Formats: sequence, C-alpha cells, structure tokens
Amino acid sequence: MPDCLSLPVDEAGAGRRLDAWLAQQVPSQSRARLQALIAQGLVRLDGAAARPAARLRSGQCVELTLPEATPVALAPEAIPLTIVHQDACLLVVDKPAGLTVHPGAGRRSGTLVNALLHHVRDLSGVGGELRPGIVHRLDRGTSGLLVVAKDDATHRALARQFASRQVEKEYLALVLGVPAHRQGTVSTPIGRDPVHRQRMSVRGTRGRDARTSYEVLEAFDGAALLRVRIFTGRTHQIRVHLASLGHPVAGDPSYGGNRRPASRAAAVREALAGLARPALHAARLAFAHPGTGERVVFDSPLPRDLAELVECLRMYH
Repeated sequence: MPDCLSLPVDEAGAGRRLDAWLAQQVPSQSRARLQALIAQGLVRLDGAAARPAARLRSGQCVELTLPEATPVALAPEAIPLTIVHQDACLLVVDKPAGLTVHPGAGRRSGTLVNALLHHVRDLSGVGGELRPGIVHRLDRGTSGLLVVAKDDATHRALARQFASRQVEKEYLALVLGVPAHRQGTVSTPIGRDPVHRQRMSVRGTRGRDARTSYEVLEAFDGAALLRVRIFTGRTHQIRVHLASLGHPVAGDPSYGGNRRPASRAAAVREALAGLARPALHAARLAFAHPGTGERVVFDSPLPRDLAELVECLRMYH
C-alpha cells in the first residue's frame, strides 16, 4: 500500500522551496526522487498540484504519497560487510571508507545496497527501487555506522526521528591544525557553493540551517583529533563547517584537507599527505528502537587506517 504523509509547514519552512523543504522533512528520500514524485502529482500543496520550486507559506499543508516500493532490479553482491547489530526490524552496519551507499547515475553495482541484498535475506524494498532500507547516508569516503530498515513501518519511524533531530550522530575527525578553543559550535548555514557547484559552502546566499559542535580530544603537532556532533544533516556538513574554521578534515581535497600539513616531523607530514580519503568516521549512532521504544546506542572504534595515523601522530608529538 502507498504511504501517505501529511506535513504542516511551520514558520521555519516559510519561504523555502517545496522540494528542498521536503528533502529535509523526509530524509529517506533524495531531492531528485521527491522532484520526480512532485512531477507525478504525488505531492499536493493545500490540496492542489505544485511545482518543485513553489515557495512555501507558514500554515500550509503538504501531502506526500510515497508509492509502494517496486521490486529491486539490482544484483546482490558478496561485498564484505560488517554488521554490528541485526534484528527483525533493522540492522546497523559499519560502512568502510570507499563504499558508496546507494546506486546512482551510471552506478548500479559495488554499493552498500548491493551488499545488503546479498547479506540480508529479509530486507524489504522500502525506500524505492534503488535504495532499499536506506534511511540516511554517509559520504563515500566516510567510514562508520549506518542504520538500515527492514520494513516500511521501521523505515517511516526512523525517518521521523531523523527529521525531528532525535537521532544522535557523533563522529571522530582528524583535522589539520589545532583549534584555538577546546570546544566550540558552528551554526553557519550551508548551501551550494556559488562558484564550485559540486561543493557546499558557508558563503551561499540560500544556505540551510546547520549546527555542528566539536571537542578537541587530542592535540598533535600540526593536527588534532576531534569529537564532532551534528544536530542537522546537511550535505558535507562536518567537512564544510570544520573547513570554515580553518581546520579542514585531513585527506579531504574538496575542502582544503590536502594542503601541506604544518608539522615539524617529516613522517607526520608524509602520513597526513598520504591519506586516501577524508579522515572522518561515524563513531556513534543512537536512536529509539522502532520495535521496542528503547534508546539504543552503537559505537564504532576508529578503523585501522585512521587508528594507525593517530598512533603516528602520538609518536612525534
């Protein structure tokens, strides 16, 4: 059966584009997917058809109909996958760096979804044809914890928690340089970079609300290990916010993380420069389990590549 959602527009949504606002309210669906649903007439604004670019007003009601998931036309693949937890409702996986979460334009293999179809026999087709069970995403280069729904009810319940910011997401990040303050919060809006359209930026004129807090766990010579918590889920949020402080995530060429490290030790400079991906790891995930209502918490230690880099930094500090 199709899933019908009724979403009231509050003051924070006033003036926003319909498609952009919907993507924030229903994080299980990509903006492109929502635009397609709008084009199909499956999104109504105060009972009438609307355009993706329609500007919202406070008090309006958006009705979204999510069609029943179609059979998955993707091949299961025996890609190694670390499953941290699994029950009848959901599973939590520890995604390795370099693994794309879901298929996209030109990519229908070698993704987390392909791996899930192989490893999980009772995975339903929630989330649409190309993203069964995927409730949230991690960048390809980011490692760490990700929750996957097994059925429609779990998918909806988790999506609501993400939309209402009830899910705790904590990361470990190795950044270039050492922040002047041991703790801090960045609340600068994030939008599309006005010059480099494939990147995000704090300089955009139509940025979306974003909040990131950080704590310095260890300071090294030319780098620091941070615990980072995000309260919103903007694209590249941590990478953009930390770069805006002048401390980009090491190994992140898109946001300045490939600059020459300011360390006195040649071994440290070489290790940092040799990073093959952004030094960012989703280390903690906590949410209310849709089946029991209990708060569940999952932790993941730094993967080997980042743990070895931290040990190298400690040796020369």
